[in-house]
Amino acid sequence: MIQVLSALVVAEMAFVVTLSFASPIRRAAVKGLDLLKQGKGPLVTKTVAATLLVVFGSTIYTLTNLQKRVRDTGIVNATDEVLMLQRFLEASLMGFSLFLGLVIDRLHYYIREINIQRKAMEMAKVLNQNHEPPRSRRTEETNKTKVK
Repeated sequence: MIQVLSALVVAEMAFVVTLSFASPIRRAAVKGLDLLKQGKGPLVTKTVAATLLVVFGSTIYTLTNLQKRVRDTGIVNATDEVLMLQRFLEASLMGFSLFLGLVIDRLHYYIREINIQRKAMEMAKVLNQNHEPPRSRRTEETNKTKVK
């Protein structure tokens, strides 16, 4: 399980780096996330996240039980120490994975909002240019009125 969680954390970190810098790969990643968030995608994602959260809670519970057993006996058993370290590593990787999932979701949201705002600004500039007469005409008209 540790290998799977490690691979998941590394893949999520690479995805966060991909979303952080503007590139053609980022465009493809954002389009992929857009497609993933359509249809049954959000339901599946929430289900997987909830399952991972339950397993995370179970791991934390097991870890606290192991610590309590060590505290009660006063002697650190080699088996208990190995189990504690393994559960601690699993809990850490699951926590990092859940956190990076939230980071990816927020980055995707902000990138989409920035793109929407950018398009709105371009449309506003085009509309503003259409309603405003060109500057050369305005200066010619003022010069003609001054001459007369």
